[in-house]
Amino acid sequence: MAAFTTPIPEKTIERLSEYRRTLIACHRRGITHVFSHILAGIHGITAVQVRRDLMLIGFSSDTKKGYDVKVLIDFIDSILYSENTMKVAVMGMGHLGQAITKYFNSKQLNIRITTAFDVDEAKVGQTIMDIPCYHINDFEEVVEENDISIVIISLPSSLASQYTVPIINAGIKGVLNFTSAPLNFPQGIVVENYDITTILEKVAYFVKAAEENNNNQ
Repeated sequence: MAAFTTPIPEKTIERLSEYRRTLIACHRRGITHVFSHILAGIHGITAVQVRRDLMLIGFSSDTKKGYDVKVLIDFIDSILYSENTMKVAVMGMGHLGQAITKYFNSKQLNIRITTAFDVDEAKVGQTIMDIPCYHINDFEEVVEENDISIVIISLPSSLASQYTVPIINAGIKGVLNFTSAPLNFPQGIVVENYDITTILEKVAYFVKAAEENNNNQ
């Protein structure tokens, strides 16, 4: 497994994840080798950027044949994932929580959503999307017992901030927050605030701006 003494830039990690998905699709189609300019064209970047990203993680290949697809998938896996499957919990199993669970658990990832939490008594004690759902009041105990390191928050925004302390107490190392309320945690807990509404509004703004620009021409 590759090891690094300095952190890999966030944007590089994002691109590695994107390369991985493309490479898996190529592998399924029986493609054994791919050139940097092909990956670059698919992802809307330059071949120089692709080669720079792969050199940064220490990957080299036969440039005459291109990158070996399976070897590169395995190498990126060694960068992105730990040796053991990383367990994830979903906090809030409404429509969004269930959609997230279905999506992630259908992917070939070394990350697995294994546990869910909710306050709805109709869901607590049930198996939803093939995973057990516990009452959110039992979060700390269940997380510690099941060696869960990441939590995805898909609760109503008004409730999300109430659970920062239980998340800290449970020893969670990473948080993916899908609510519109930004959450802050102490250093040592990786947090990604992903506000779908804000992102969609940003897209809508640029679409509107483009339409107005075209109308004015």
